[in-house]
Amino acid sequence: MTTTSPHSASVPSKPRIDPETVTLSGYAVEERYGPETVVTCDVKDVSKPHERIGEPGKFPFTRGVHKTMYRARLWTMRQFAGFGSADDTNKRFKYLLSNAQGTKANTGLSTAFDLPTLMGRDSDDALSSGEVGRCGVAISTIDDMHRLYADIPIGEVTVSQTINAPAAVIWAMYLAMAEERGIPWTELGGTLQNDILKEFHAQNEFIYPPEPHVKLVVDTIEFATQRLPKWNSVSISGYHIREAGSTATQELAFTLRDGMEYVEECIKRGLPVDTFAPRLSFFFNSHNEFFEEICKLRAARRIWAHAMRDRFGAKQERSMLMRTHVQTAGCSLTEQQPLNNVVRVAMQALAGVLGGCQSLHTDSMDETLGLPTETAVRVALRTQQIIAHESGVHRTVDPLGGSWYVEALTDRMEADAQAMIHEIDDMGGVVAGVHRGYFRRAIAEASYRFGQEMEAGDRITVGVNAYTEGSHDHQVEILQIPHDVEVEQCNRLADFRRRRDRDGVARALDGIRAAARKGDNVMPTLVAGAHARCTLGEMVQAMADVYGRYSGGPEW
Repeated sequence: MTTTSPHSASVPSKPRIDPETVTLSGYAVEERYGPETVVTCDVKDVSKPHERIGEPGKFPFTRGVHKTMYRARLWTMRQFAGFGSADDTNKRFKYLLSNAQGTKANTGLSTAFDLPTLMGRDSDDALSSGEVGRCGVAISTIDDMHRLYADIPIGEVTVSQTINAPAAVIWAMYLAMAEERGIPWTELGGTLQNDILKEFHAQNEFIYPPEPHVKLVVDTIEFATQRLPKWNSVSISGYHIREAGSTATQELAFTLRDGMEYVEECIKRGLPVDTFAPRLSFFFNSHNEFFEEICKLRAARRIWAHAMRDRFGAKQERSMLMRTHVQTAGCSLTEQQPLNNVVRVAMQALAGVLGGCQSLHTDSMDETLGLPTETAVRVALRTQQIIAHESGVHRTVDPLGGSWYVEALTDRMEADAQAMIHEIDDMGGVVAGVHRGYFRRAIAEASYRFGQEMEAGDRITVGVNAYTEGSHDHQVEILQIPHDVEVEQCNRLADFRRRRDRDGVARALDGIRAAARKGDNVMPTLVAGAHARCTLGEMVQAMADVYGRYSGGPEW
């Protein structure tokens, strides 16, 4: 298999491509594939490709992390929700749970937070004005957390929280809320996204410098390892790297190297690798290039398995397998002809399933226009259910395994991702790369290349640069968030501040600062702060008093 040049992280300008023969990541695709194309450096006998591919549920997990995969249990159909107030989102959660009944798949809730919450700001902060409840739910206090999950059986339903910079604080509020409801932490299952490194690469929602931010991630991993056996304390995320414009191979390499950085820091903390590695999880994008997305997930499992065994000395097989959540590509959805997005999402979701994901979120067709309506959310969920119950793809494990094309592309993506990982190693690791601006440059160059291909007409997006008749007819309802949400949230927050014990709040915030100064794990003090009725912004600022705030550095 040949490539144009996705081998390095930086994607240079190149001659015009033929979209019929070159993938989105720049791989030239041969007219046909045969046994001679599946040749790798560590499999000398090409008649035995199974030695590299392996068996489902066994090292190196190329064919899936479970022996029977979806024959025994379907993937978790995880639906993303969050808008307006906690009460608004609570109603949507209940709607999603009721619509998912009657399926063999587990149903999980994913919580989207508004921009002020993502940035660690209270709803009444001056910088929050105009953004409260707009792109997710507004959460400033433990009382908000109680309303958000009111009547939701959080001891039975897994809960994912898409929060990064203030993840430790939001998680502390969730844990304190569970305690006040009498639910033991040992019963809580879910995932905290909590991947700060990708924020420096792509999404920009960071608060502190990279070093203390990574320390906070290690704090949560350590705390979960000791007290929450069912909780995934970090979801190492390539999704946003891809949304920022990376290639699939860059997403693969940068995500796995971020994960390795967290593992290294946990080991430095003194945590034995086999105590925390089984609860690490990953989050990938599923874009339009169908086979590339499938092969990316297969290559990811193999790279991670070898890294955990050979690089970090893991002994338990559970430490070597990669559990993966997949979300369809929001960046691929179009404002023009939004009904076409239903087809895109279905194709991307099918790639995630054929790639062997453990949970899946399907985007709603109207997300480029605003927050999804109930109708759009229902269609997104039904897309998964149709794949699960009508397509038959769940009947056998890794149905594309052994395809000469699939195995050749899996090998190629693995080799190129490994080259990028070695490049990052040579520069001193991910944090060193962040300070050098390495990741941002690489993603920007890939994004620029794709933009050039689109403008030149080398890449066709139906309804945007081809087949454009009716492209500006939205054809769908748009969900609007009224300004009253912000007014009510700020009034509620003011009342919350009046009712609490000010001295208790001050003592709790002093405890957070003290733990941060000493380098202690801050999680116990954050949980205590949530119980004492400290707000999100107050706890975030208490740590900023010690760690400082980060603007991006001179390279940016």
